[in-house]
Amino acid sequence: MRSKARDGGGMLPGMPDGLEKKPPKASDDEAWKARTLEEAEQRTFDLLDQVIVQYSTGEAITESSSGRVQNHGPRELAGLFGLYSGGNDSVVLTHMLRRYLADRPQHRHHFQGMVHVNTGIAIPQTTQHVREVAARWSTTLLELHPRVTYLDLILGNVRSTRPPNVGRSVWRGFPGPGGGGQPHNVMYMRLKDQPLQALRKQYVGTDGARKKVLYVAGMRWDESDKRFRNAEEIGPRGGIVWVSALVHWTNAHMREYRARWRCHKVHRHEPHRMCFEQALPLNEVTANLHMSGDCTCGCYAKPNELDEIGFFYPEVAERIRRDQQTVRDAGIAAWKWGTPPPADFNPQPAGPEEIVPAPACAKCIGDGPVQGSLEDDWLAAGLITEQQHRTLRAGWEEAS
Repeated sequence: MRSKARDGGGMLPGMPDGLEKKPPKASDDEAWKARTLEEAEQRTFDLLDQVIVQYSTGEAITESSSGRVQNHGPRELAGLFGLYSGGNDSVVLTHMLRRYLADRPQHRHHFQGMVHVNTGIAIPQTTQHVREVAARWSTTLLELHPRVTYLDLILGNVRSTRPPNVGRSVWRGFPGPGGGGQPHNVMYMRLKDQPLQALRKQYVGTDGARKKVLYVAGMRWDESDKRFRNAEEIGPRGGIVWVSALVHWTNAHMREYRARWRCHKVHRHEPHRMCFEQALPLNEVTANLHMSGDCTCGCYAKPNELDEIGFFYPEVAERIRRDQQTVRDAGIAAWKWGTPPPADFNPQPAGPEEIVPAPACAKCIGDGPVQGSLEDDWLAAGLITEQQHRTLRAGWEEAS
C-alpha cells in the first residue's frame, strides 16, 4: 500500500496518484494504477456502467456446489441506492453518483434514492445534515431504522434466535476496542446490516438469484490496511450487490475533489456549504470530530473521545453518560463507553457470531492510521488549501 509518509497531502492538482502495490481483491492490473482525478472519475463511471448492465441484462445462471446449473430467467435490477452516512467519503460518493445519473439518463430509472441508516445513536446534526442535503437536491431519502435499540443491545435485552443459543443475550455491556472484531460485528449487524437487509427484502423478496439491488458505498483501498485487504469493486452477496465506486481513489484524489467542488469563498456560507448548484456539501460534524457521527457505538473510540464529543455536542455526551449509569445500575461490569470490558467479563453470552463485512460502516475500520494533527484533518476535509496547510504547519512547528 502507498506509504503513510505520502499520506499528508503532497500531491498537486492534476497529478496522477495511485497505490504502491495491487490490492488482493483488485479485479485486474488496471484497477489500482496511478490516475489523475479525471481518470479516476472516468473509471467510477465505467464501473457503474458495468455493474448496471451486468445485473439488468441477460439470463441469471447459477451453478451449485454439486455442479447443477440452473437458469432463473431474465436478470432484473430491482433498484440502485446510494448509501449516505454524512461522512466525508460518502459526501463525495453521493455527489459523484448524482453527477453520474445526470450524465446517464438511460440508467436513471434504476435509482431509487439515497439511503441513510439512522442507528438511533447518531449525533443529531448529522441526521439533520443528511435530511437537508437530500431535500436541497430534491432526492428521495430512504431513512432506515434498526429493529432493536443500542441501549437494549448493551443491556443484554436482544436475544439470539439461532440454536443452540436461543434466548441468550447476543451482547451485554458497552462495546469497546479489541475483542477480535466481535463488538463491532454485533453492533453493525443489528444497527446497520439488518435495516439494509430489510430494504433488500422489500425490493427483491425471495428472488435473489434473479433480482438484485445495488448498494453503492464509499469503501476505498487507500483508507486503511483493512480496507486495502478486503475492499472490492463489485461484491455480490445474495440479493445485494455492493459497489465500491470510489475504491480506486486515493486520499489525494479525495482532497483534490473536495477542493474542486466545495465552496471556498470568504463569505457567509449557505447551510452545509451548498452555496452553488453543484457545490459539495459539508457536514459540520466531520469538520469538528473527523468522523461522520452517524453512529456513536464506541467500538473504535479513541482515548478521551467522549470528552471531544462533549466539547462540540454536549447533549450527545450527556446521553452516553446517562446510558452508562443505566448499564451500571443493571449490574453490568462493562459500563464504561468506549473502553474494553473487564478481563473476566463475558460480553457475548450467546457466543461469537459469524463476521459479516461492514461496507456501510464509514471509518469503523479498526486498524487505520492514527489520527493526525488538526491541520492534517482540516486539509483532508477540504477546509483549507495546501498552502494554508503548509503555513499552519510551519507556524506551529516554530511555536513548539
